[in-house]
Amino acid sequence: MTFEPKEILSRRIRALNPSPTLAIDGQATEMKARGINVIGFGVGEPDFDTPEPIKEAAIRALHEGFTKYTPVAGIHDLREAICEKFKKENGLDYAPDQVVVSNGGKHVLFNLALALFQEGDEVIIPAPYWVTYPDQVQLAGATPVILSTREEDGFLLTPSLLEKAASPKTKAIILNSPSNPTGAAYDRRQMEEIARVCVKKGILVISDEIYEHIVYNGFEPVSFAALSPEAYNLTVTVNGLSKSYAMTGWRIGYAAGPKEIIEACVNLQSQSTSNITSFAQKAAVEALKGDQGPVRAMAEEFGKRRKYLLERMDRVPGVRCFHPRGAFYLFPNVSAYVGKTFN
Repeated sequence: MTFEPKEILSRRIRALNPSPTLAIDGQATEMKARGINVIGFGVGEPDFDTPEPIKEAAIRALHEGFTKYTPVAGIHDLREAICEKFKKENGLDYAPDQVVVSNGGKHVLFNLALALFQEGDEVIIPAPYWVTYPDQVQLAGATPVILSTREEDGFLLTPSLLEKAASPKTKAIILNSPSNPTGAAYDRRQMEEIARVCVKKGILVISDEIYEHIVYNGFEPVSFAALSPEAYNLTVTVNGLSKSYAMTGWRIGYAAGPKEIIEACVNLQSQSTSNITSFAQKAAVEALKGDQGPVRAMAEEFGKRRKYLLERMDRVPGVRCFHPRGAFYLFPNVSAYVGKTFN
């Protein structure tokens, strides 16, 4: 029996695109290996090192033999530390059994997609968006509904646009504030306007808050679930340690929300990856409960870089550069140069 290699792959996988950011980063890495001088802008990754106390906590756990399986959802100390973080920083009350720890924020979102979405569901994604959102929705069999935002609206979804796009098939919306790739972020009033529509129409909210500590000019981020008891009941809050603590390679993300949804994610994870790395969980406890000075210092440095680049980008003829409220990206408008040729 002979077959074409692609024929044995499922339709689901054949339709799946590779992550564009990782593909571009891989290409840059290959070019560097060939001796080509390349500066990679493909992956959203801090260039700082993980703070020493966090690394020391992992090393200590290794020396103490903390290398076995742990509970699928994460060790209790870590889930407790996450609950304390939510209470202190976000004004949110979660119990440890409302928290699941996964292999990075991407894994958290993947679990949520498979746990919540199915054929016939629609999931609203404001654009510009992080490139993985639509593919994860499609992997679950649902349909991503892309809503384009406008630069003049700060790249924020408006309640009227959401109201028009919501249909009887709408299951959820994925909100990322501050966002990748624009750095747009919703203040409390703007968030409350979106929340009113979601509560009115019963739309679940997946609130991706991974960049909450990287904000500028005194902007105060707001957790969607903290807006009201109704919003709390409709929201799964997603976060992690990759961006704020410079721990991208550690792969530590977490979600908190309605107990039934979190239990479904835990069950799914028990049949795929099980727990995240045991000693990395000890490092995560140190990150959340230890000195937060390095987090503030990194955010301050990102602010200096933002200022430096904006001043220079704003001088480029024909280029408008959106001033981000948070995250560590710039999203310049180069439409004035589209279709032109340069020598």
